[in-house]
Amino acid sequence: MDDIAKLISGFRDFRRENFTTNRSRFQDLVSRGQSPRIMVIACSDSRVDPAIVTGAELGDLFVVRNVANLVPPCQGDSHHHGTSTALEYAVRILGVAHIIVFGHARCGGIHALMESGEKPATTESTDFMESWMEIARSAQDEVLRTMPDAGLEEQATACEKLGVKTSLKNLMTFPWIASPVAARELHLHGWYFDLVEGVLYALDTENGEFRPAEDLFPLV
Repeated sequence: MDDIAKLISGFRDFRRENFTTNRSRFQDLVSRGQSPRIMVIACSDSRVDPAIVTGAELGDLFVVRNVANLVPPCQGDSHHHGTSTALEYAVRILGVAHIIVFGHARCGGIHALMESGEKPATTESTDFMESWMEIARSAQDEVLRTMPDAGLEEQATACEKLGVKTSLKNLMTFPWIASPVAARELHLHGWYFDLVEGVLYALDTENGEFRPAEDLFPLV
């Protein structure tokens, strides 16, 4: 089946099996507008869809996806800031209660960053990747400093997790995030999905380690 035709066929199935049978739910979403409680900052990687991984329904998550699920620091200039704009909309307009930075194993952007060593993260043929991956440079530096003799895969895994921590730190540079966090009105979470083993980890803020999410958030 042609690539695009496959998507159209999938939509037809969605309309028949989901939209039609849950029409009142969709009508409510249209009339009431969206009011998600959770924002997710995830990677653009085609294998890691946060809605599918978590079993979320339409209207549950406000999602922004970019290369390596990175959050840049707050920068007040005239440039275009896609991720920062999504953050502002989620926090200041929608009033989300949670922001999850959703990292994952086998991240191509992080792997390229570690593979480059101390060189820029990408080749000269790219226009934007090098400056974008600079957001994770501090994570790369820490891995190279603390794990200089480790193999590339081990270094990349460590950098993927440190990248989540870097993004959480950068979130706090936005004053309209730091303020509600301090007031306990907004909660930040760091998650890491091991798509090899099928395990979801959450950052334990007490010790800075990633633990199985079900240990930190027991199911009721």
